[in-house]
Amino acid sequence: MSAQPKTAVGKVPATVITGFLGAGKTTLIRSLLEQAEGRRLALIINEFGDVGIDGDILRACGNPTCTEDDVIELANGCLCCTVADDFVPAIEKLLARPEPPEHIVIETSGLALPKPLVQAFHWPAIKTRVTVDGVIAVVDAAAAAEGRFAPDPAALEAQRGAAGTVDHETPIEEVFEDQLLCADLIVVNKTDLVDAVDLARVEDLIRGALSHTVGRDAKLVRASQGAVDPLVLLGVGAAVEDDLASRPSHHDEEEGHDHDDFTSFVVELPPQPDPAALAMTLEKVAGLHGVLRLKGFIDVPGKPMRLLVQGVGTRIQTHYDRLWKPGEERRSRLVVIGESGLDRDAVTGAVVG
Repeated sequence: MSAQPKTAVGKVPATVITGFLGAGKTTLIRSLLEQAEGRRLALIINEFGDVGIDGDILRACGNPTCTEDDVIELANGCLCCTVADDFVPAIEKLLARPEPPEHIVIETSGLALPKPLVQAFHWPAIKTRVTVDGVIAVVDAAAAAEGRFAPDPAALEAQRGAAGTVDHETPIEEVFEDQLLCADLIVVNKTDLVDAVDLARVEDLIRGALSHTVGRDAKLVRASQGAVDPLVLLGVGAAVEDDLASRPSHHDEEEGHDHDDFTSFVVELPPQPDPAALAMTLEKVAGLHGVLRLKGFIDVPGKPMRLLVQGVGTRIQTHYDRLWKPGEERRSRLVVIGESGLDRDAVTGAVVG
């Protein structure tokens, strides 16, 4: 992200990083930034919800070469649904900079379908200027091992049968498989949270999904804490926008796509003097109400740093990520995401107390 001579004339490569809620996409990007070694990168971060958390996490990465101009955050939407209004203008803004980025990294929301986003690279405004270097899908190995994406793997395989199709029981499975089917590289993340048997089972599940690709084989890479060599992530050279036929989707026959199966809302909390007690409360609430994902920042009285809270299902993690800035309002807010029907009032009441 530091100033360097302009790259040779040609298309700017873009990498799309996809993966279900809480897979570790932001952690992967943060690791990438830490290993950038002066390469001029730009980020487009999209979230499903009204409050942007991931962009703020990346701005707090501590990398002095990471500036506000290097991060474009698109909250309250999904890039696969807001291409014309949000995504294309964001790309144009980056390309119009005096020193355009050498590589653009796009983090989709955890509910986004990557294929419609890749199709946007055929828009006249960016078609001749940007190419999709590769699609990276991040998988939470622990969540997959717990059965979040295929509650009954044996039944799922049997259902494929000779027809090679699956009638999915949950929208979560469809989103998960669509993300895998579009990928050039799959990062099996959080391997430190599973044993060898579960890891092998997760990779078998992924390979089962990939069996529906046509003439293409995505590579699997194992990772912990999102640590992957940048040389593996960048420079794939797939020109994905010209290779969509080999990337099937459950939504190929649909004219449009929505996210009515999922919902999100923000819970405002008072200052929290006991982070451990808060984590225990959130774990119970997530289990009782089926919360898929929660994340946010918390004000802990007497602490100069803000507390970052991350939750995937009932797995809750907290740590202090940066100092509160002078004059910054010390608000405590959590973004909560779940399937439609999630009881907002009940969740809010249980969290706030």
